[in-house]
Amino acid sequence: MDKETLLTTVQEKLKAQFGDGLISSEMIADYPVFTLRRDIICDVVKFLYDNEDLSFQYLTTMAGLHYPENKGQELGVMYQLHSLTKNFRIRLKVFFSINDPNVPSITPVFKGANWMERQEFDFFGIIFKGHPNLKRILNMDDLGYYPMRKEYPLEDGTREDKDDTMFGR
Repeated sequence: MDKETLLTTVQEKLKAQFGDGLISSEMIADYPVFTLRRDIICDVVKFLYDNEDLSFQYLTTMAGLHYPENKGQELGVMYQLHSLTKNFRIRLKVFFSINDPNVPSITPVFKGANWMERQEFDFFGIIFKGHPNLKRILNMDDLGYYPMRKEYPLEDGTREDKDDTMFGR
């Protein structure tokens, strides 16, 4: 099955099963990408896992997202699923407000999501509801911020000892 057909097939199955829970579907960088409502993400992952035509039974990766300019949907999570038997790959995305960083945990479907969710909690402050042991994994417990959020300037604007002319700035 080519990627465009995969996009259409998964889109139709998700639309039939979850209706308006599927917000959008598109091809991005040679991957079918599906944006969903966050409250159904665990149900969608379970559906894709159990569906015999698709069999997305391997969680390749999960990543937190932060788009500060996207008001009301500043934070997000991207899940990349792989069907080993069919050799299909897709991405699922959910977005939500930075003021309500709660997402259902997918650890009931993928036990390996445990550490991935802890990492995204640690770096982005995303709270995975239903996670068996959600605590910081790499940073100190008393760290008062989330280091992967784009909340700070990349460089110190007060420095005068830098000459960036050689770096195209």
